[in-house]
Amino acid sequence: MSSAMAWMRRRAFGINLELALRPLSRLPASCRERGRLEAVVETFMSGYHAALEQRDGPRLARRLTDVEAAARGFAFEGAAMALRLVDAFVPPSRRRLASFLAGPGAPHAYMVLVGAGWALARLRRPLERQLVRFDPLLRWLVSDGYGFHQGFFREGAAPAGLDGYARRAFDQGLGRSVWFTAGAAPEAVRERVDGDPAHRRPDLWSGVGLACAYAGGTDAGETEALLDAAGEHAAHFAQGVAFAAAARDRAGNPAPHSEDACRRVWGRSGADVAAIAGEAARNLPPDGQEPAYEEWRRRVRARFCQDVGRVASP
Repeated sequence: MSSAMAWMRRRAFGINLELALRPLSRLPASCRERGRLEAVVETFMSGYHAALEQRDGPRLARRLTDVEAAARGFAFEGAAMALRLVDAFVPPSRRRLASFLAGPGAPHAYMVLVGAGWALARLRRPLERQLVRFDPLLRWLVSDGYGFHQGFFREGAAPAGLDGYARRAFDQGLGRSVWFTAGAAPEAVRERVDGDPAHRRPDLWSGVGLACAYAGGTDAGETEALLDAAGEHAAHFAQGVAFAAAARDRAGNPAPHSEDACRRVWGRSGADVAAIAGEAARNLPPDGQEPAYEEWRRRVRARFCQDVGRVASP
């Protein structure tokens, strides 16, 4: 892309880093994880702006893979948000996100789909109508991304008319946002989740588990405290940890904090936990009253309960 065109895209779609960091500015000065969380946002924004500047998918991917492995997924997530926004406003480029997802973004599909959800939240597009464009199994991660955006920037406001499983996936993303806006502090996370209606807490805890394992921010004692705080929803928390392991395994970007979370929650290595998630995804039934995605999650929860002797909540 020419420098002039890159400048125009940055001018039209660029997001000020200070604005992106604003939700974390509300964290208390004593929050020891604020720097880590801000670094995640900064990496996301670097990927976002890289996608505005670089039109060629393989070249964009090479630029994103220059990011250290532990943080690379956030760069791909930000890039996906930018690609979806450009698709919405620049007609000749309407397939940029799809091409990226089918090509160099495929190993990072989890994060790319979440980034697409960020874009739809910014566009305020009807979510359920958009989901049919994506992979039938993983498309719910788009709703997850929408939920994270709303929780991070708008205190959890769901789009009007969102119902069915899309609302549940929204809450999974909302749970991830709780991890960030609570500063990765276990007690603050528990208080926020407990402040929501009981029927939403299982999905919220799933999102907390995913964020805890993927983004990091706890020591061993805190991870175990979170598992205990989840109580009857411990299997949902563990399922989120397993999906974080699966996302990192697929992308080939392991991280020490993810490995530690898997060992603390599952008593297994990250590779073993990712394999459990992969095995649970085999021979899934077609979507019915509930989507295959939820059956996948249910199987992972059942395996956790089998391994650690817990009883699964509904």
